[in-house]
Amino acid sequence: MLSSVLNSRQAIQVNIIIMRAFVKIREILSTHKELAHKLAELERKIDKHDKDIGLIFEAIRQLMEPPLEKPRRRIGFHP
Repeated sequence: MLSSVLNSRQAIQVNIIIMRAFVKIREILSTHKELAHKLAELERKIDKHDKDIGLIFEAIRQLMEPPLEKPRRRIGFHP
């Protein structure tokens, strides 16, 4: 605050440096916010893929099981 009140060349330079630092901090925070959003989106996609892969493995296991033998009906006349 003092650098904006004082009217010397050095005070003006310090004020400019301070303003640039705040702008840089704001840019960094917005970048991190975007990265956090993208990371959360990626986690949701991976979670969905994990469920899909689990379903695929379950289907493969069912296909690997031998079919249950049904009792055959005898052909012909049954008294």
